[in-house]
Amino acid sequence: FTSFLHVPGTSEEVAPPIQQNFMIPKKEINMVSDMAKWKRSQAYADYMGFILTLNEGVRGKKLTCEYKVSEPIEKLVALLNTLDRWIDETPPVDQPSRFGNKAFRTWYAKLDQEAEKLVATVIPKHLADAAPEVAVYLKESVGNSTRIDYGTGHEAAFAAFLCCLCKIGVLRVDDQMAIVFKVFNRYLEVMRKLQKTYRMEPAGSQGVWGLDDFQFLPFIWGSSQLIDHPNLEPRHFVDEKVVNENHKDFMFLECILFITEMKTGPFAEHSNQLWNISAVPSWSKVNQGLIRMYKAECLEKFPVIQHFKFGSLLPIQPVTS
Repeated sequence: FTSFLHVPGTSEEVAPPIQQNFMIPKKEINMVSDMAKWKRSQAYADYMGFILTLNEGVRGKKLTCEYKVSEPIEKLVALLNTLDRWIDETPPVDQPSRFGNKAFRTWYAKLDQEAEKLVATVIPKHLADAAPEVAVYLKESVGNSTRIDYGTGHEAAFAAFLCCLCKIGVLRVDDQMAIVFKVFNRYLEVMRKLQKTYRMEPAGSQGVWGLDDFQFLPFIWGSSQLIDHPNLEPRHFVDEKVVNENHKDFMFLECILFITEMKTGPFAEHSNQLWNISAVPSWSKVNQGLIRMYKAECLEKFPVIQHFKFGSLLPIQPVTS
């Protein structure tokens, strides 16, 4: 899986990057029959490889543990902090409907305008040509400005954004833990703030493609963090006390906390799939099951993947290797 994550200290590091013709990513999945192209594509193989590489990278590790933080990681966090600051500068407007606050469109217009500049702050000068291609995934990762909704397809765009940064060598193998714990975790915080501030709708009918209404990946990586934990078992995550005491260390529990803050009533009713998962005996079984479920319920669902965009870094062409 790490074939496209550049290993530091190898000759690749000094070699000039492969001359690549960057392009603006575009939609390629226009009807259900196109889904076969997606599953055979280099993009799918690289995307899934990236998700699984990170899944291994955070296995058994706490959010609060020590890990290397490189300069590109710091710059990505700064980029996300900018998006966060723009939310503060764009308060929700008074409107009759409760959901989908139109101020989100103002916030999004700013990102749409600034995305390339933001991405250019993260990538080195000699890769400047990649910025327009990579920026598309950033813009796709924050929700839809027409529908004012957010779901797993947007989350996938953010993972694709990070995957592209790995493919051009900005992020490297030893950034794995920081990619999940620092960058992706900060992304989640900003998305939660967007969801709360602008009362965004879950994409799809009632977030049908998410494990909660909005996210999926933090449950995969979060369950990997808990593999072989000496005393926290899957049955414990529905226990409020356990969640309150451990959420700062584990992404999975942070997600559960957010759900319980946003929803009222019995957990088994508002989050049935998660309730069922709490009955699985081990975290490694939970992790394997979630990866299978992610492929089946998100990556193989036309309503989610029809919005995915393909370029030179995540190509629609069939896998070559």
